[in-house]
Amino acid sequence: MPQLLLELFSEEIPARMQAQAAKDLERMARERLAAAGFLPEALTAMAGPRRLTLVAEGLPVAQPERHEELKGPKVGAPPQAMEGFLRKAGLTQDQLTERDGVYYAHVHKAGRQTTEIVAEMVEEIVRGFPWPKSMTWGYGKLRWVRPLKRILCVFDREIVPFSIDGIESADLSEGHRFMGKNRVFRARDFDEYRQGLLAHHVVLDPEERKARILEGAKTLCFARNLELVEDQGLLEEVAGLAEWPTPILGDMDPAFLALPPEVIRTSMRTHQKYFAVRDPATGKLAPHFLVVANIQAPDGGAEIARGNAKVLSSRLSDARFFWDEDVKVGFDAWLKKLDGVTFHAKLGTMAERVERIVALAREIAPMVGADVEKTAEAARLAKADLTSEMVGEFPELQGVMGGYYARAFNLDGEIADAVRDHYKPQGPGDAVPTAPVSIAVALADKLDTLVGFFAIDEKPTGSKDPFALRRAALGVIRIITENGLRLPLNRFATKTPDLTPFFADRLKVALRDQGKRHDLVDAVFALGDDDLVRIVSRVEALDAFLKTDDGANLLAGYKRAANILKAEEKKGALPTGDATALAGAPAEESALLAAVQNARPVADKALESEDFAAAMQALAELRAPVDAFFEKVLVNDTDVAARDNRLRLLSQVKTTTERVADFSLIAG
Repeated sequence: MPQLLLELFSEEIPARMQAQAAKDLERMARERLAAAGFLPEALTAMAGPRRLTLVAEGLPVAQPERHEELKGPKVGAPPQAMEGFLRKAGLTQDQLTERDGVYYAHVHKAGRQTTEIVAEMVEEIVRGFPWPKSMTWGYGKLRWVRPLKRILCVFDREIVPFSIDGIESADLSEGHRFMGKNRVFRARDFDEYRQGLLAHHVVLDPEERKARILEGAKTLCFARNLELVEDQGLLEEVAGLAEWPTPILGDMDPAFLALPPEVIRTSMRTHQKYFAVRDPATGKLAPHFLVVANIQAPDGGAEIARGNAKVLSSRLSDARFFWDEDVKVGFDAWLKKLDGVTFHAKLGTMAERVERIVALAREIAPMVGADVEKTAEAARLAKADLTSEMVGEFPELQGVMGGYYARAFNLDGEIADAVRDHYKPQGPGDAVPTAPVSIAVALADKLDTLVGFFAIDEKPTGSKDPFALRRAALGVIRIITENGLRLPLNRFATKTPDLTPFFADRLKVALRDQGKRHDLVDAVFALGDDDLVRIVSRVEALDAFLKTDDGANLLAGYKRAANILKAEEKKGALPTGDATALAGAPAEESALLAAVQNARPVADKALESEDFAAAMQALAELRAPVDAFFEKVLVNDTDVAARDNRLRLLSQVKTTTERVADFSLIAG
């Protein structure tokens, strides 16, 4: 079936916008094609530095004829309602049919040519495209991320004719801005288009551009016995900057290697979009860099490498100046400056925040086996580098530079490490601190953030989380659970009752990523426990138990017992106390009573020793007696004494089971 090819060619599209632009183009096209009754066999969108491309396979040449039944107003409805319906249907009242007191219109719509629909679709997409930032130019009112230059639009190898603010559709595209002489070429389908781009030095597919960069960079490094320092984020960015990406290896002054490696890499990455390289023998940075050019230079890139080396030298000279100036100043001067730095209008200055972190760190230190005085000193210094010259230039190095400066001033190694690591973990791929002093300061930093913002009611809402509180909570959870810390969270949330449920929600996210069910977290949190290590152990044991036949059937039995008790409670107060062995009771009733009396102490002992698997096994012994009880025994006996005793027995089953988790919150 016919193919649709669309290219929107413009001035440079910012690299950070390209991936989302491709997704938006595909979504908008799919929605509009579906509205026209089209379901393409394949729909693909790609973005590059100067173009958005869409390919739709398997579209019909025209819409089929359509017959629609439109429901109208009721018979006797006000005239205005009828007039509006008739206008919408394009009919007169005598053309309507009546059924069950309601008017219906039967509308026949002739199918339209696909080219007409595509022309309208492209204009709607162009005029309504959701760029984060856009601009107008010339005398028109068309908005696009950068000036739109060409629109290639062909269907079934024929141009789809239309014009948008003077830009006529055509079958012409344009190759690389600099390479080659005749940059304009003709394309009537995707194969011609892709081959034409390659012939004119443009790699269309972003994944292909990334692969080309990586392969070329690694080849250059291998030839010099070097190793590329891979950076996925930087790779994504440079792949969006070059249509014909060409890696070039350059040299830098080895003297700059005296700077912290994070400074070198950040300067390369932030300002110049360079990759760092290292010596595979030592694992340390090598005095070279990898730049991705957008042209294939006749001299193999030698002149490009020299020019970029000069620029990098200038940048690293600035970084060395910042380092030299910072080591002349030191922590005391930086700490004084924190008095003038506002953390939040309702939470005071950064200096006041430091005081809170120090107090929290002192409280946490004994709980995690950290030296209290070292922890307090590390907490006092942790935010000082925010006012340093280096962090002023490279904010992403906060904490990291504090650690380097602490070592430069010969401070204790544990203190330096804690200053360096107190922001960790900053994402799912980041490691957590493991040294006691580092743990205490990192927890204090995150807990102060959470408690403070919850106290002033600045909680995350929906997708909005301006103060990264979800990340802070996940950081606390990871530090505690991965280090096996027995830390009572409620102790730090006494003034902010919403904080404990917030931790529960974040723990659900963390465990869900590990394949655990969120309802199991709810069932365990309902016990009021705030020990995350114990909670996770319970959830894991409960998850394993419910995957067994005993667990699944006991859950069903629990829910049946809970439903009976709930129904009976509506009739009046339930009988209190424990069940007893009544004379003449069915064997199944006596067996269940004995099983409950045996299981309870075993489960309690296992719970005290935090052997949750053993506690679950004790509950598993109830499965068969519960099944037999419900099969053979009538709870609502006409004998009031028997009925009350059986309700007490079901209450005991329920409460015994709930010692492990609140089974009422478990789905199933």
